Amino acid sequence: MMVYPMKHIGKILAKDWLAIVAIVLALVIQAYAELSLPQYTSDIVNTGIQQSGVVPGAPQLISADSWNRIYFLLDNDDDRAFLDSMYTKQTLWTTDGDADTSDGGEAYLLRDKDTYFAKEFTALHITGEVTDDNNNRIADILRTPQVLLYFMDNAANFSSGSDLGGDMGAEFSTLDPRDPNTLVIIKEKIDSIDTAITSQLAQEFVKSDIENTFRDIGAEESTTLLRDMSSAYILHAGLIMVAFAFIAMAASGVNTFFAAKVGSRFARDLRKAVFTKVLSFGSREYDSFSSASLITRSTNDIRQVQMTSIMFLRMLLYAPIVGVGALSKVLRQDTELSWVIVVSVGTLLGLVIVMFLAALPKFKIIQKLVDKLNLISREIINGIPVIRAFAREEHEKKRFEAANLDLTKVSLFINKAMSLMFPIMMLIMNGTGVLIIWAGAGYIDTGTLKVGDLMAFISYAMQILMAFLMISMMSIVLPRAMIAAGRIAEILNKEPSVHDPASPSEFDKNLRGTVEFNNVSFKYDGAEENALTDISFKSKPGEITAIIGSTGSGKTTLVGLILRFFDTTEGSVLVDGADVRTVSQKSLREKIGYVSQKAVLFSGTLATNIAYSDHNGEMTDDEVTEAAKTAQLTGFIAENEDGLEYEVSQAGSNLSGGQKQRVSIARALAKNPEVYIFDDSFSALDYKTDTALRKALRSKLDGATAIIIAQRIGTVINADRIVVLNEGRVVGIGKHSELMVKCDVYRDIAKSQLSSAELA
Repeated sequence: MMVYPMKHIGKILAKDWLAIVAIVLALVIQAYAELSLPQYTSDIVNTGIQQSGVVPGAPQLISADSWNRIYFLLDNDDDRAFLDSMYTKQTLWTTDGDADTSDGGEAYLLRDKDTYFAKEFTALHITGEVTDDNNNRIADILRTPQVLLYFMDNAANFSSGSDLGGDMGAEFSTLDPRDPNTLVIIKEKIDSIDTAITSQLAQEFVKSDIENTFRDIGAEESTTLLRDMSSAYILHAGLIMVAFAFIAMAASGVNTFFAAKVGSRFARDLRKAVFTKVLSFGSREYDSFSSASLITRSTNDIRQVQMTSIMFLRMLLYAPIVGVGALSKVLRQDTELSWVIVVSVGTLLGLVIVMFLAALPKFKIIQKLVDKLNLISREIINGIPVIRAFAREEHEKKRFEAANLDLTKVSLFINKAMSLMFPIMMLIMNGTGVLIIWAGAGYIDTGTLKVGDLMAFISYAMQILMAFLMISMMSIVLPRAMIAAGRIAEILNKEPSVHDPASPSEFDKNLRGTVEFNNVSFKYDGAEENALTDISFKSKPGEITAIIGSTGSGKTTLVGLILRFFDTTEGSVLVDGADVRTVSQKSLREKIGYVSQKAVLFSGTLATNIAYSDHNGEMTDDEVTEAAKTAQLTGFIAENEDGLEYEVSQAGSNLSGGQKQRVSIARALAKNPEVYIFDDSFSALDYKTDTALRKALRSKLDGATAIIIAQRIGTVINADRIVVLNEGRVVGIGKHSELMVKCDVYRDIAKSQLSSAELA
């Protein structure tokens, strides 16, 4: 059922490939920007606030004193040589303004870094680049000595276990520094500590080293330095976050614009495809769908598919991108909180599956109930005069209320399920946040997790859950869209039983206007018996052939075969010497002026309805006026101030039955075809108008073939040929006088309608 819509979507995507590429790129950019924000938040907390702007990794400045102490603790000559190649000794300040290092201070600065310290410094300004590999190697070399020095410098604080390092620091404080094995023991213990903890301790040492390096300038200036470093780092990271936020906003706008554009084009093309397909249907295909169902499928169902396609481009494509991206960020953090994500996602996924299985059958039912409600509403609105005439208002109210109640019950079930689903989802999301904070607090307490990293983890976890929430929302909309797409597919996959031949044949110009039935039989789909059996007659130009018979005898079915609304089961129908199945439908119907049993008018004016067959706008006002005159519309036109510009309401509701029939007849006459078919088109006319119209038609039909279906003998009494049908078979062909003698069926009809004087 979904084959055709998916093929159609593929064609649209192929046409809008540039827009699709723009959407995907915008989604990737938006996801990248939004996934970058939590990391900067983490950096602001961890580095900007807690570490006063001291960036993790290789320290950019090491005081001369710390350098010498670190050198003493290093036992690898290659490491020492590498540090010598990466750092350079410089004079940072002098107490008297001269370059006298004896009164000033020296430090070792990381090469390729322009570090500016002045006596009146306001910030630590560092530029330049060091490769990631070198930066990581420096950090690895320095980590153990830095941690060791940190514990040694802060030994007094660890007796209570209150500072960073906790119990480990207290344990170090009990070691005897005079013991030559103490250094070895401490190094072994440091190497056994989690890297996350030692990295934090190393940063604390760097922070203390910077502060101590400038202490000779004054405590106030030293404090200002760290505060300014912190402010500078936070401002820098904050500006980057603002930039990423604007990028995400712009990308979202681009995505929304192109998604709406592609979705609108898709709906437009799908409506066009459905409309074109419906126009190609024959009577058999129309019988497969009710009018209410066709309208629902062409409007509501296509809108459902359109909205789903837009949501797909905006949400369903974005959800896996941001979800996978956030998951990769979480896994790279290497925290022990990943189990929280697994539990939350698993719970959400189970909820979505349950809701999907529960909602899908209901969505199938709801579309059928919408069709039923539309059908009943249409019947009631169209039948209001009859309903009032028989005082059946209460009955119709109950019928409508029953259909409305059925639809309401199913809708309420779906809405209740949805109303239950979203609070549960929010509970899962909020519970996940609480669980992460609860578990993360323990890891922070042990020093294996930083506060900023916990904040980033919470943000990434919410992004992962939001991705699943988006998919969950699609799981709610998707079932109904699938049902709607399937219903649209039923129309688009329905192959017309009447179609043009691959190589249409030509009409015989010498037989212009000739209509012939050769042993024609026809059976409707599913019927046990033929509607028409072995019909044979011929109608020539200049002749009026009348077809008469009781109700259900097959009169309308017979003219439907001429117009090729359906094809014969046996035999052939010829127009201008060509089998109607071997010519194109357009060329066949261009030869015929058809007036249907039920007068069908369109909103517009009298003139536009009469000139309806004018495809090229070539019909003149005189031709329209002449057709209206022949159809006995002159009096009605004269009575209205607007004349032929009189506005016709939808379906001609502001015209009487007789007026609508005359406008329909005028429409056929204005076409000036080779063959006229009047399907009981005089039934609503009074006797005087009927007589005048038939008299006017005689002169108008000169040279054309006319086939008139009628119930009244008076309408066909002067026809050149009368074909009498009874139960789908021809029981008599001839003129009125001949049939009165040899056809019992015709004679019975005539006696029931005409007086003895009229028969005589």
